[in-house]
Amino acid sequence: MADLIALYEDHLLNIKRASANTVASYLRDIRQFQQYVAHNYDGDLLEMDKDRITVYFATMTNSGKSPATVTRSLASIKGFYGFLQSEGYIKQNPVLSIHVVKAEKKLPQILTGKEVELLLDQPKQTDLKGYRDKAMLELLYATGIRVSELIALNVDDVNLSVEFIRCSSGAKQRVIPLYPAAVRALEAYINEVRPNMIADPNETALFVNLYGERMSRQGFWKIIKHYQQTAGIEKDITPHTLRHSFAAHLLENGADLKSIQEMLGHSDISSTQIYAQLVKQNLKSVYNKFHPKA
Repeated sequence: MADLIALYEDHLLNIKRASANTVASYLRDIRQFQQYVAHNYDGDLLEMDKDRITVYFATMTNSGKSPATVTRSLASIKGFYGFLQSEGYIKQNPVLSIHVVKAEKKLPQILTGKEVELLLDQPKQTDLKGYRDKAMLELLYATGIRVSELIALNVDDVNLSVEFIRCSSGAKQRVIPLYPAAVRALEAYINEVRPNMIADPNETALFVNLYGERMSRQGFWKIIKHYQQTAGIEKDITPHTLRHSFAAHLLENGADLKSIQEMLGHSDISSTQIYAQLVKQNLKSVYNKFHPKA
C-alpha cells in the first residue's frame, strides 16, 4: 500500500497540481484510515467495502471528531479510491455513495477597519525585525494572499515601480496590486533591511527569519500572535484573518465578487460568495444595533 499511496502523492502533485499543504492533509487522512484498517481487519485498503468504510466514519464521529474533520477525511479517502479505480487497481469506488453529516459552514471572523489599523501599527520600525514585520503585515492585508504564498514569495515577485506582486499557487499565477503604505513598507525592507538580514547573498526569499533563511509558516504564526497580544485585540487572529478581512473590506467598499475571486485565487466563485454573506450579516448587526426601531 505504501507504493500506491506514493503513486497517489505523485498524481496529486504533478497531475492535479495540488498545493503541498493540500497533499499533506490528504495523505494524513489516508494513512490514518490505513492504520485503522490494519488494526481492525485482515485485508488491506484494496479489500475494503462500503460497509466497513462507513463504520470507520461512524467511529470517527463517535470518538468526538468534528463534522469538518470527518467530511475532510471522507473527501481524502474518496479521492484516493477514485484514483485507484482510474488506475485499474479496483473495479468500483466503495466510497462513492457514502455520505456523512456535513460540517456546518461558519462564516469567517474578520477584523474591523480600526482593528486592522491597530494591528498594522504594532511593528515598530526601529530595528531590522520591526521593518520586516511591518512589511509582512502590510503585504498580507494589501493582497489577501495565503500565508503559504507569503512565505513562498521571492524578491523577483515584487515590482515596486508598478506597485504589484506576482503570486504563484501550484500551476496558477496571479498579479495583485499594492496600496501605497504597503509599497513604502516593502521598499524600506527590501532596500535597507533585507540585505542586512540574509545569510547568503544568493538567497531568493523575500522574507527571511533572524537566521537569514526563508521564513516558515510557524515563524510567521508566532509573529502575528505576538502583535495580536501587543495590540490588545481579543479576537483570535490568524494569518487567514487578514485574508478574510481583505476580501470583506473590498466587498464592503464596492468591489465586485469576480475581481475579489481573481485576487484571492479561488477557482470557484462559490468560495468567494461567503464574503457576501459575511457583509450582509455585518450590515444586519449594525442595523439591529443602531436603528431606533430595531
